[in-house]
Amino acid sequence: MNRTEALIGLNLVGGIGSTRLKELIAYFGSPEAVFGASRNKLTAIYGIGDKIADKIVTLKKENIEKEIDAAKKLGLKIITVENDDYPLNLKNIFDPPIVLYLKGKLKPEDNLAIGLVGSRRASFYGLSQAEKFSFELAGQGFTIVSGMARGVDTYSHKGALKSGGRTIAVIGSGFNHLYPAENKKLAEEISQNGAVISEFSLNTEPLPQNFPRRNRLISGMSLGVLVVEAAKNSGALITADFALEQGREVFAIPGKIDSPTSFGTNELIKQGAKLTSNISDILEEFVLSLPLKKKELIKNQELPEIGEEEKLFNLISLQAVQLEELVVKAEMDIPHISDILLKLQIRKLVKQLPGKQFVRSNEA
Repeated sequence: MNRTEALIGLNLVGGIGSTRLKELIAYFGSPEAVFGASRNKLTAIYGIGDKIADKIVTLKKENIEKEIDAAKKLGLKIITVENDDYPLNLKNIFDPPIVLYLKGKLKPEDNLAIGLVGSRRASFYGLSQAEKFSFELAGQGFTIVSGMARGVDTYSHKGALKSGGRTIAVIGSGFNHLYPAENKKLAEEISQNGAVISEFSLNTEPLPQNFPRRNRLISGMSLGVLVVEAAKNSGALITADFALEQGREVFAIPGKIDSPTSFGTNELIKQGAKLTSNISDILEEFVLSLPLKKKELIKNQELPEIGEEEKLFNLISLQAVQLEELVVKAEMDIPHISDILLKLQIRKLVKQLPGKQFVRSNEA
């Protein structure tokens, strides 16, 4: 048994997160050595009770090989938390999954991601806003991350696909039990323009307790989470809680005060989530404070006229100037000015300073 097989095996056992994995490796030296340990030695590790120890001792290598072969037949790739292509944002949360089952492809630009979540029983308003925001954000180079559930999730993925952008679906079951069943075709489309991922082994059914775990991955893969519409006890609010714990930004679209599906978003806004009425509310938090995006991220976007770049560049000197001042002087809206500033940064003509201030770079 090699190291990757052992990690897949520990994921099959279940109940072993990244914290317990580290403790096991620290004690036994490697993941593969765990499967050679006795039951008594396993239960000596904090957090490894009789149930988990019994599953480790009884799991056979054939079970692991069968899982790997079945994944290959489904066209899936299995990556572990130790792989270089494991999502960087996700690797940096407190409890990243040991293993990810992946259909499609993850790319470096997926680190520039926004999670969109909301009600399964969304109103027409919620569905249309989910599609609109995902379409526009994907058009700006963001990867849209959602849970492929009915309602807001489905329309968030569809909006990203319509824009020609990338989207990632995080599912709360194994790939042998895609849920909901009517989204199988959508899952195929997503895998062609992003990825469908799961931390659950292939035969895991879509049980209620799986979805909070899935929600932490949606926020973990994202720089921020936009809650489109949510009832009082919506799972979208759990995602927002995870986002806060993980240090992500939380955005919420306001709704009618007498609408049950707007209760959650309106409460989030009262608690400090950013009221979001258009994508500029999100762009001003992220686009101008992110590390420089690669040119590939903007290759499909329409380039501004050279005259606009020159106009904006001429407004920036060696003395720092605030974004708000540039917006007024250039007479451009925030999304458009953000796009131009980003290109000037890529060309190393302009640098961003803390507080959304900009100066000419030395190379200029």
